[in-house]
Amino acid sequence: MTSKFSARNRLVVAGATAAVIGAGVVGVVTVQAQDPDPATRTPVVADVADDSLTQSTHLSIAAATEAAQAALDAAAKENQRVSVAVVDRNGSVLVTLRGDGAGPQSYDAAQQKAFTAVSWNAPTTELSKRLESAPHLADIDGTLFLGGGAPVQSNGAPIAAVGVAGAPSGDLDEKFAQAGVAAIGR
Repeated sequence: MTSKFSARNRLVVAGATAAVIGAGVVGVVTVQAQDPDPATRTPVVADVADDSLTQSTHLSIAAATEAAQAALDAAAKENQRVSVAVVDRNGSVLVTLRGDGAGPQSYDAAQQKAFTAVSWNAPTTELSKRLESAPHLADIDGTLFLGGGAPVQSNGAPIAAVGVAGAPSGDLDEKFAQAGVAAIGR
């Protein structure tokens, strides 16, 4: 019985070894087929005409931070606990500050107000009035048509926006957002 068991063990080990070696060879062949030598690749180079390009102006992170802090400071002077968000021209968040004691909803609301202001290049208090004639604007993802968003402009075009949320009224939120905008470039 012992010799049968040993022969059986040898057969199982030999089969397992063959499977592992086979898998390794297949794996190496697969990797080589999928990842050709980078030196043999020909780069794609395109000379793009100037009239196919655009340039854009973006707010620096230092200016965005300065604006956010100024908005937060303006709110603190009036004993308001708010969150502040500064977004770039594409609506992507550059800076967020959540003031001490700001409500949990204020963080997202500040981002949405800033996104809304930069998207339409207008303060959100003005935009909220447009809902009367176009109520479906409120259905656009990521927007919030409440006072508290203020665009940052360069030559009349939006380059960023400051959003504030958490004060008892949208008028106060927007006042603080405007303080953030005013702080840029001082």
